[in-house]
Amino acid sequence: MPNPNKKQRLSVYLEPGVTKSLAEYAARRGLSRSLIAEAAIASFLSPDAAERQEAAIAKRLDQLDRRMTRLERDLGIAVETLAVFVRSWLMTNPPLPEPAQAAARAQAGERYDAFVAALGRRLAKGPRLRQEVSEDVPGDSPPE
Repeated sequence: MPNPNKKQRLSVYLEPGVTKSLAEYAARRGLSRSLIAEAAIASFLSPDAAERQEAAIAKRLDQLDRRMTRLERDLGIAVETLAVFVRSWLMTNPPLPEPAQAAARAQAGERYDAFVAALGRRLAKGPRLRQEVSEDVPGDSPPE
């Protein structure tokens, strides 16, 4: 009768890539391939392995959900900022007469270049608008 406390021999066939990975991992860890294979099989057969994997997936999904919430909030801020600017610009700038439009286009190019430079400086050193807006602002609130 075999001793129940003595380890039993098992022969398995592995793909060459798996065998290579196992050997490299064992060498890095300074462990035997047998010990690593035994731990991997035990983990695979463990009843709580699925629960651990589910918990890890749930944690990752929660992180992704928080990131998506922040992205939605930031996008909402950007859209509302643009809407407020456009509404304000349209209310304060009457259309130009035809003779003045060419000069206005030339000046607009210079002003746009200055705007892009200022935007670049702000993005490089902050602060960001989203940091200036309170976290308590709901993303679904209607515009004022």
